[in-house]
Amino acid sequence: MIKSMTGFGTAEGAVGAMRVSVELRSVNHRFFSPSIKLPSALSKWETEVREALRKAIARGHVTVMARVEHAVEDDAVIDEARFAAYVKRLMELKERYALEGDLVLATVLRLPDVIRGDSDEEVQATAAELVAIVERAAEALNTSRRSEGHRLQSFLSERIAQVEDAVARLAQRAPQRIAEQHERLRSNVAELTSGVQVDEQRLAIEIALIADRLDVGEELERFRSHLAAFRETLSGNGTQSGVGKRLGFLLQELLREANTTGSKANDTAMTHEVLFIKEELERIREQVENLE
Repeated sequence: MIKSMTGFGTAEGAVGAMRVSVELRSVNHRFFSPSIKLPSALSKWETEVREALRKAIARGHVTVMARVEHAVEDDAVIDEARFAAYVKRLMELKERYALEGDLVLATVLRLPDVIRGDSDEEVQATAAELVAIVERAAEALNTSRRSEGHRLQSFLSERIAQVEDAVARLAQRAPQRIAEQHERLRSNVAELTSGVQVDEQRLAIEIALIADRLDVGEELERFRSHLAAFRETLSGNGTQSGVGKRLGFLLQELLREANTTGSKANDTAMTHEVLFIKEELERIREQVENLE
């Protein structure tokens, strides 16, 4: 299933004697771009966390936040030096900025590394335990991204149908426009020559040249081919890697055909359809940028 690059996922579990919660958030990005923020007790395993994310997520800017809750044990102690430093700093900030309210004990105790255990809980912890939590959070993130991808898939399918209808109207109008140009040219020539004999062969050649310049048959054929490829990719047929990039490439090709058709149109109805197509392609582009 197609996935969005926007999503959210969490997981928690034990790492040694610590209780660790991991939160992942992702937004669109051209490549895989992780931003990992681990507490000091886990920071030595950043490489392992990064590699686990790389295996689970192909594209997107992913922010990783991990929090540690130390196990409450009889030998847990308060680091009084750190506690005192926090209190001093907080009181200085309160006085400097004229802040109101009391400094609460619980607030200070929740600050990093104020409560620690004399046990070897960090030594007992392993990278594999942390990676397992990250993998579960990544799976939750991907579930969220698949759900958002399904919504985007429906939206894009509706918008591309609008483009297909507009291309069909262009194909219907194109031969009528050329026939009208033929008649208009003959009428103009007849009016300008005022009954003077005209070389019919020469006139036919000129009309053929104009028709060739106005012909958008090739552009419409390529339009239909690109739209079919877009639908096939959007439906999930074929490879699932780089779906967003492939759809982005097809949109560039569709826009190129729209511009070429518009430059050849010389017709109010066709120009209107081309402008409509370009507006729809822009709406589609904005959403395709969010696909993995």
